[in-house]
Formats: sequence, C-alpha cells, structure tokens
Amino acid sequence: MQRKLALPALAALTLIGSAATIAASPDDVLAPLFAPDQGDTRAAILVEDGRVIAKRYAPGYSDGNRFISWSTAKTMTAMLVGELVSDGRLQLDAPAPIAEWHRPGDPRSGITLRQLLQMSSGLKHTEVGKPIEASDTNQVLFVSGTADMAARAIAQPLEAKPGEKFEYSSLTTIILAEIVTRALTDSHDPKTRAKAYRDFAFERLYKPAGATGAFLEFDGAGTQIGGSLIHLSLNDFAAMGALLLDGKGADGSQVIAPDWLAFMKTPSPRKAIYGGQTWLNRFAADGKGPAIASMNGHLGQYVLTFRGTGRDGKPHGYVLVRLGNTREDRLDVVEHAMGKIAEGLVPGR
Repeated sequence: MQRKLALPALAALTLIGSAATIAASPDDVLAPLFAPDQGDTRAAILVEDGRVIAKRYAPGYSDGNRFISWSTAKTMTAMLVGELVSDGRLQLDAPAPIAEWHRPGDPRSGITLRQLLQMSSGLKHTEVGKPIEASDTNQVLFVSGTADMAARAIAQPLEAKPGEKFEYSSLTTIILAEIVTRALTDSHDPKTRAKAYRDFAFERLYKPAGATGAFLEFDGAGTQIGGSLIHLSLNDFAAMGALLLDGKGADGSQVIAPDWLAFMKTPSPRKAIYGGQTWLNRFAADGKGPAIASMNGHLGQYVLTFRGTGRDGKPHGYVLVRLGNTREDRLDVVEHAMGKIAEGLVPGR
C-alpha cells in the first residue's frame, strides 16, 4: 500500500539564489531524518556513485536487519517484467497474457501490459476503502485472499475503459507478478511456481545488483506478493536504488536494459508523477529541476534516485534511502526532510 501522492514536498521545492550544500560532515547529512518530528526512522543511507557517504541506524537496528519493502516492491516487480520483455517473452503493448480475460466477449481482453504497469488497467480495485477493512488490498493480503491473491485480483471486472484513468493498486502489481510466474512455468504447484520466480529474480535482478539478502514472500498459490512483501537490508535497498538510477549492477554491468529503464521513468499519460511502477518527482515547482525516480512504500519507505553535483563540484548519481514506520499523516514532514537533503545536491540551483 502507498499514498497516492508522491513526495509533494520534493515536487514543490524551489530554491532562490545559490545552491544549498550538504552538511560539512557526512555523518551529519542524515541527521534530519532522525529528528523527533520524523516519527520512527529506523535506517537511512546516502550513496554517491556506488560509494556510501552517509549511513545511520536508529538504536536496535543494524546491518543484520531486514526491513519490509511495502510498495517499494512494485518497482522491483516492474524490473523483472522488463527482463522478460527484453528476452522477447512478453510484449509491452500486447494484450496482457491472462487467459481468464481472453474468453469471448470479455472487455478485459484489451488490457495491455503497459496499462498494468502504469496503473491504468481500468480494473475495479480499491486500494484504500472506507472503512479501511473494506479495501481490496487489505482483504486480499491479510484476510480472505491469501490462498490465491492473483486469482482475486484477476477476477475483478472493469470499472473504466483500459487506459482511461489512473488508479493506484497493489492488486495490479500482484497480477504483474503472476504474469512473470506464468511466463516462467506452466506448473500449478505452489512450490514449483515460487521456486521458478525466486530463481529468476535472483539470477536476473538481486544477485547482479548485489542485493543477495533479499527475502521474497509468496501466497498460498506460489505467487510472489510483488506489490508489497519483499524484505531487504538497508544495503540491499541501496543496491536496488542503484539499479533504478542507471540500470547497472554492483560490478558495473548493465542489468536493466536502458530502454526499459527509460520506460519506467517516463511519465504515464494519466499520471505525470507516475511512470512504470515508479514514482517521478522534480525538485522545482516549475518542473525544470533534475528528475527524481523513486520507490515509495507504505509507512515511509523511500528509495530516491537522482543526479546532482557533489561537494567536489562534479556530477554524480545519488541514492537516498529512508526506512521506518511513520504514520501516513506525518509523512509530509519526512518527505520535506528528504527533500532538503537532496536539495543540497541539485546542480545549478
């Protein structure tokens, strides 16, 4: 689950005069994220061109901990979809390969993979309902749909023409994870399905990124819960952020194809601050600031990627991660603090 607005504080930042600079000591850079008004910040890291320049944990947390992804997992799922597109096993603008939608007269047969990735499938999914227990996401993840989450998500009817409107949906990403699974195996055995997905994910994504501690959760049918439930260390989150930044793995090799990465970071037709399972933001209110591509998750999980100018005056690529457990109504303060850190690395502002 994730709030429907992406980092409004960052999107609205406008600087006047000379550029801000990051704190004189790298140890101080992340301090604002651990201030009393930030809620429960548990871990944070700032990486410059693959080199950690600041890293901090709250008491009780360390490199030995894994942290829940929540919706940052969506971007990782999209990366796996991209691997299959690059392999020629899936097509971005072809009807999504969901057999249940391709029966005679079913209007869902027109839903494309692109529309699923851009959250514009038109399916009747309710991310946050009133009351909260009425949310499709909560019911499927935690109550009555745990045995086969994809089946519940796939079974929903259309409420809009495919491509007509944006509607953020964790169930949509579960469908994407199911599409990946079906592309990898014809088996209906949950263990076989989960193994096929896990092996592919580690071979093509997590191992090349250097995020080898990732732990993936699956439902009772062996479908990866790709919209919400992956567990990673702080370093692993930073490694996945590096993939989002430039598509390159820990050894500098290209892991995510440049054209797929460009698709993920291209504003979708129905939501300019959303691309392919990826949030998009800019520093300046006029939209002319450097672009931020980010993985955002429920309760304040953020993996920001952007390019800026370091203290040496040279251009660099940055990954800024904040992990914690902060109430949704307090996240604006967290986002503002992250924006101020990133703001200090904006070139020419």
